[in-house]
Amino acid sequence: MQLPSPSLVVDRPALEHNIAAIGKTLVGPRLRPHVKAFKSTALARRLADAGHRTFTCATVREAEGMAAADLGDDLLIANEVVDLDQLARAAAIEAGVTLAVDSDQTIDRAASAGLRRVLIDVNVGLPRCGCAPGDAGRLADRARAAGLDVRGVMGYEGHLMMVHDRESRTRKVERAMELLLQASEAVGGDIVSAGGTGTYDTNTWANEIQAGTFVLGDTQYDTLDLPFRLALAVECTVLSINPDGWIVVNAGLKSFGMDHGNPTWPEGDVKFCSDEHTTMRCDDPSRWSIGDRTRLYPAHLDPTVAKHERMWLVDGDDVIDELAVDLRHW
Repeated sequence: MQLPSPSLVVDRPALEHNIAAIGKTLVGPRLRPHVKAFKSTALARRLADAGHRTFTCATVREAEGMAAADLGDDLLIANEVVDLDQLARAAAIEAGVTLAVDSDQTIDRAASAGLRRVLIDVNVGLPRCGCAPGDAGRLADRARAAGLDVRGVMGYEGHLMMVHDRESRTRKVERAMELLLQASEAVGGDIVSAGGTGTYDTNTWANEIQAGTFVLGDTQYDTLDLPFRLALAVECTVLSINPDGWIVVNAGLKSFGMDHGNPTWPEGDVKFCSDEHTTMRCDDPSRWSIGDRTRLYPAHLDPTVAKHERMWLVDGDDVIDELAVDLRHW
């Protein structure tokens, strides 16, 4: 079968390796996979089949899609939501969701929309959402007074994901988790949720880890000492060949998430990406012909997947299945 071009391809052996590899460290609910990374219920089902049936979502749309696919045993929207229409949609999900809150206003809006379960989101060093650790107990009291079930705390040490030295990474994660555990003491509840692919095995303090990129990988995480393989690439077609040493393919800015840099081409160097093209330099352009296929690996998985409507599961050149990217949008 000739795939459309450009298209996302998922290497089945690498995918299966990645799911097995993380399962050696994070068994069952110790892993709460983050579906924002791969945005596909078909891939989420593979994780559920491996014993990981609690999931993290970034958007209400993701939670709705997971519930509709019968993957809604325990869904966490690990994000503050303030849009009243989105909150109403979240409250209407039959499986029920847990929502992250970090302020009086987000608590009040969640309660008024009919949501029932929350985690107190705590700032553990990443300058993004999250309350001050010392304010977590007060917010938990306010949430319970509003009729909400406070299940515990979450805190994302995203600023530590790319610390390359393992000893330094572990030490810094420990300091971040000390803040989260202090907040947990004040908040109560059973859940201490944190982590990501970069700290999945160095964060031993949280009782659930919200990793997602590990499933398919990207070239940024591939620079760390992690056991995961690059499973996702963009397959594209050679459009033009220049005898001075470069070739051009038909995938560019509209096919790749570029905030972490250029995609990687194993057979040469990526020079630059434009809207519909990527220019690559190679040692011997005469090796290539117009119409040849080749694969590039993205530097940032999540926004790359979000640009596409489907992925193709492959084993070498054999196409195994078509996977809908069915959790896009908000």
